[in-house]
Order: sequence, then C-alpha cells, then structure tokens
Amino acid sequence: MRRRTFISSSAMAGIALPGSLPSTAATKPAQGEIPKRVFGKTGEKLTIIGQAGGRFPLCSFEEAKAVTRRAYELGINYFDCARIYWNGKSEEVYGEVLPPFRKSIFLTTKSPQRTRQGAEEDLVKSLRALKTDYLDLWQIHQVSTLEEVEQIFAPGGAIEAFEAAKKAGKCRFMGFTGHHDPEVHLAMLKNYDKYDTILMPLNPADPSYLSFEKLVLPVAVERGMGIQAMKSTANAGLLSELHLKDCLEYVLSLPIHCLALGCTTIGQIEDDVRIAQQFQPLSSEQMARARERAAGLAGPRLENWKRDVKKQASAQRYWDGARV
Repeated sequence: MRRRTFISSSAMAGIALPGSLPSTAATKPAQGEIPKRVFGKTGEKLTIIGQAGGRFPLCSFEEAKAVTRRAYELGINYFDCARIYWNGKSEEVYGEVLPPFRKSIFLTTKSPQRTRQGAEEDLVKSLRALKTDYLDLWQIHQVSTLEEVEQIFAPGGAIEAFEAAKKAGKCRFMGFTGHHDPEVHLAMLKNYDKYDTILMPLNPADPSYLSFEKLVLPVAVERGMGIQAMKSTANAGLLSELHLKDCLEYVLSLPIHCLALGCTTIGQIEDDVRIAQQFQPLSSEQMARARERAAGLAGPRLENWKRDVKKQASAQRYWDGARV
C-alpha cells in the first residue's frame, strides 16, 4: 500500500459528471491554484479537496499543526473536524492555527450527540476549542442506525439544537454525515428537507456493496445539497489495485463539491494538492475501469465501516432456527 486517504467514490448510473453539472462545475483556476466548486445551495466556493482532522491522532500535536498550516498555505480553504476526533484535540489543533485566517476559510465540525442537550454542550466545547464564535457548517455526525434517526427527530432530539444554532448564528449551515448504511442516509433525508449539506463515503468499490453512490448521491444532487465525500481510498485498502491519483480523480469526477482528506504529513497534503491542481474529469470509460479494478476488493472487509450484510443474515438464520 502506498498510503492512506480519507475519501472515495464511483460513477453512477443516471448522474452526470461534474463537467456537465452546473452545481459542481469547478471554476477555472489560475495556474497552480486548486480548483473550486460552488458548495450546493450554500453558494460558498470551496476547494475541491479539504483537510480533515480525523487522522490527527496518528501524528503529534505539533505535526498536526504543521499539516494544517501547510494546507492553508497551499490554498485549501475547507477544513473538516469533529468534536470526537482525538477526544477534542483535533479541534484544538485548528484552534491553534486557523483563527488568523478565519474569514478566508470554511470551517466545519460535527457532533455525534443525539439529544438537544448533548449536542448543545458539544457546540460550546467546539467553539471554545476552535477559538471562534461561529461555525460555517455544523453536522450531525456518523448517523448509523434507524434507531439513531428516531432519537435525532424525537422531542428533545439533536435536530432541535442544530436548528437553534443556525437561527442564533452559531452555525451558518447544517448537515449530517454517516458511513454505515445508505438506507440510514435515506431515512435522514426522508425525515427532513432543510439540510444544507451531506457527507458520505464514496470510492470505486462503493457501487459493488451497499452503495452510497447509487442510492444517496442522486437524491443529494436532486436537492441541490452541498455534497462532501470521504474514504476515497477505503482507508488505503484500494491502493493495492489503484494509485492514489486514480482514487482521488475518480471521486472528484462524481457530482460532489469537496473531498475531505485526512493528511498526517506535509508530504501527503502536498501530494494531494498537486493532484487537485492538475485534475481533469475522468471519462465514463475511465470511471468504469476503476470500478472494475476495485470490484474484486469490494465488501465489508474493505469498507469495514459499512453494515455487514452476510454477518447479519447469518445471525438472523441462527435466531430463526432457534425459534423453531
């Protein structure tokens, strides 16, 4: 394996590539700049790749600060984080580096809390750690089950905190994230139509197993949401068959707006920026070849964050037999 990364995706039937889709069309960059896309109905222009703080526990605090600073120097304006990353230290990294540039970046974080009180407590901690009085985007984090969807929308559920925060100006936009089951994403979308954004795992293997690309991405495109991608290399699992450049270009050729990358070294962020600067959308034939090469790896062993269909079916057969 040549390295890790934080995002991925694949081509889907019935969805146009970015070049033919105005909402994801990249503005023509000056030489050496990172292309930008309008982030759905938010109207914000984001660099097509962003720095994410989820992998900062793999390096030191000072190294994480250096990566963040270098990302900004290279022109990245999208910075992703979450309250639970590194027990809050990832937000503290951003808080040490990004405040001087606050007005020129798009800052996001997330809360995994399912109650209004828990989410509001997270927001206070996040704003303090990030050293800002508002977020550009606050997201309901890693929604994984239908039970969690019910909790979020029950009286006193987390959605109340997000609506209140947006109304109070503590976040400009709100959305949700998840990677376990596309059906859960669809349930979140069915329950609520006021999200500004969505974050989902996308990669060349995704269409072959519990596909977010096939099931969720078309809905997000239709709604005009700001679409973020993650896990483009399947946590480096695809790098035995595909090059890093292949994985990033595949995802960026989908109708998304920004790909979040969990870099932990300056070399990684510089590599990613170089690929983004030179990006040209892949043809449908190139996309198909990438999916074919990834298909042999597809399944829960590669994307182990997804629901394991076979394991659940086996458990169900066991319990069905026990009831006979």
